[in-house]
Amino acid sequence: MKRVGIVGAGGYAGIEVARCILGHPELELVYAASDSQASVKLSEAYPALSGHCDLAFSPLDADEIVAKCDVVFLAVPHTASLALTPQLVEAGLLVVDLSADYRLHDPAEYEDWYGVEHTSPGLLASAVYGLPELHRDALVALQDADERLIACPGCYPTASALAAIPVLEAGLWAGGTVISDCLSGVSGAGRKLVRSSMFCSAAESASAYGVAKHRHTPEISQTLSEAAGTTVPVVFTPHLAPFKRGILATVYLQVQPGHRVERFQEVYEARYADEPFVTVLPQGIMPQVASVQGSNGCHIGLALDSRTDMLIVSSAIDNLDKGAASQAVQAANIALGFDEQAGLQCMLPAVV
Repeated sequence: MKRVGIVGAGGYAGIEVARCILGHPELELVYAASDSQASVKLSEAYPALSGHCDLAFSPLDADEIVAKCDVVFLAVPHTASLALTPQLVEAGLLVVDLSADYRLHDPAEYEDWYGVEHTSPGLLASAVYGLPELHRDALVALQDADERLIACPGCYPTASALAAIPVLEAGLWAGGTVISDCLSGVSGAGRKLVRSSMFCSAAESASAYGVAKHRHTPEISQTLSEAAGTTVPVVFTPHLAPFKRGILATVYLQVQPGHRVERFQEVYEARYADEPFVTVLPQGIMPQVASVQGSNGCHIGLALDSRTDMLIVSSAIDNLDKGAASQAVQAANIALGFDEQAGLQCMLPAVV
């Protein structure tokens, strides 16, 4: 049994990690840090956990994490991980970072998009990008690594990458700019009070934001470029939609001419045939956010516009789960040598 700590446990992603750990046969939740809710029981802050957890939130204490834990999940904003991760990695813990601090390979690119200096660029080489469908072998290799750091993907990059990877790997992409349009539920903004995600602003409306400047853009491009083996330029536009949780990504890729939609359907079905959490829907069926809410699943549907040789692929995930918490647990399972699906079929979501 591995002992687990969560930093940022009071937030939406952090409490979803807790939910997965509480249903996990190999992991025990022993520490949950939230300075703003210190001494409050997790089940008081999130009643869905009543009867499942008696643990109370603690103030953040890195030394206590090292003393108590084997694995730590950092469900924190960017830059907060930079202050913690080097010490925790050096102490021998498996660090699973849900922030953006170790996702980009180039520290200069991180500094350009996030506006702060990267203070531990030496860890970028050993950090494994925790998208299991693309980097499973690297996650397995962490079982014997000296430095064990998982950089969990962002929610939009996860949905966009899973939609695009098969056609890029198969060499059927014809080049050009890949476009990703995404809809996200309001939980993507976290628990902080933000006017745009308040009920009167978000209900019965939809709006684009971060247009041409969203920080997930270089991460999406980096991931798609790895799959394609060449640089993939990306235009990414996120939209806020009036539902609580979930992402629907629609990705547009120019493809090689002369293929029918059945060819692409076969490529996607073959690529994800052995992936436990990715479902390619029958031809002609497109995914719905409601079908994956509260799960680690990703549903994918595709269509071909034969007039323009444009492949249109939609993927649906839960932004708090496959886009954050449960994917983090999936990646940790692989890095620890556990059943990949352990803890990922458990109680109802804490955030409802």
